[in-house]
Amino acid sequence: MEEWQRLLAEGVNNARQWCEEFPEQDALVAKRVDDVFQLRVNKYWMDLMKAKGYPEHLMKQVAPDERELDDQFGFDDPLSEEKMSPVPGLVHRYPDRVLFYVAHQCAFYCRYCTRKRKVSDPESISREQLRRAYEYIAAHKEVRDVVLSGGDPMMLKDDPLVDIVRNLRAIPHVEVIRIGTRIPSALPQRVTPELCARLKPYNPIWMMVHFDHPDELTPEAIASLNRLADAGFPLMNQTVLLKGVNDNVEALAKLFKGLLMARCRPYYLYQADITKGTNHFRTTVEKGLEIMKGLRGWISGIAIPHYVIDAPGGGGKIPMVPNYVERWADGKLVLRNFKGTVHEYPEVAEDPGDPVVMVRNGPYGNRGVTGCEGIDVD
Repeated sequence: MEEWQRLLAEGVNNARQWCEEFPEQDALVAKRVDDVFQLRVNKYWMDLMKAKGYPEHLMKQVAPDERELDDQFGFDDPLSEEKMSPVPGLVHRYPDRVLFYVAHQCAFYCRYCTRKRKVSDPESISREQLRRAYEYIAAHKEVRDVVLSGGDPMMLKDDPLVDIVRNLRAIPHVEVIRIGTRIPSALPQRVTPELCARLKPYNPIWMMVHFDHPDELTPEAIASLNRLADAGFPLMNQTVLLKGVNDNVEALAKLFKGLLMARCRPYYLYQADITKGTNHFRTTVEKGLEIMKGLRGWISGIAIPHYVIDAPGGGGKIPMVPNYVERWADGKLVLRNFKGTVHEYPEVAEDPGDPVVMVRNGPYGNRGVTGCEGIDVD
């Protein structure tokens, strides 16, 4: 048994084991939550929580909560993945890329999971499902980018994971393979030199990792990121904005700067999805914009992710951006920078007869010009 498998086996894998670790937990609540969405916290994460003094920002991500049962606001499938699934396990939302569901297990189960409806359910995946997905991808030449997801693809043993990557790389029009994983944060021991060596021949493989709080950047986690980077896998991080976990500038700035030091680019900061039973994790969008404004200019631009809402109903990712434009009129932009100081930027028209430029520079400012809603031109 490899170390990562031992850490899984020695962790908490059901409500009874959780209550043995935390006797103050209501056993009935824990059992009811476990029945709806499995409890799992591997020994690495249990030891991390203990070493940090069981802080809320780590505990809340994995601890059973009665609100998961009582809160019925939201959807079982908030992103309408099933409606956009041409064959089981494949989501084709964007023109040139697909999401490929290849694993139902995770190193621990995030209580805010978007796919509670299927993650931790072994019936949610089959060999036949994989075969049909390969056939669909091969038949659709517009698909150039495949994102392996789950569950966590890195929870697969080496042979099946490498086999999936090999099959995808054999499809001529698949240019990019991405692996969406929380393993470097949740169970970094899984990132073995052997696995990296076996995946390396199939580059380019992008590793889309998931860290939510700077306390997750342990020496073990950083070593796993460096191992992946050394094998030639570009690293991009996706963070979920979570109430009581990371909803402040200080935590996210420290996380994003730490990720850069580990050669991992902060990519997305997600507004939490409207998944049934997870409303207690959601912040307001205003809070998210406030945080983004607090990051811009104060840390390196390459450390700042896109803040996005994955639109309910399958609308895709929509960026949320703070407004730095004070005024747009008379041929100039009036901007307010990260320090709050105001600056003017004169526009130039390549074609003075351009009707958009004429409207913008005319007596009515930019009223009616698409994309400038909310800008004061008086």
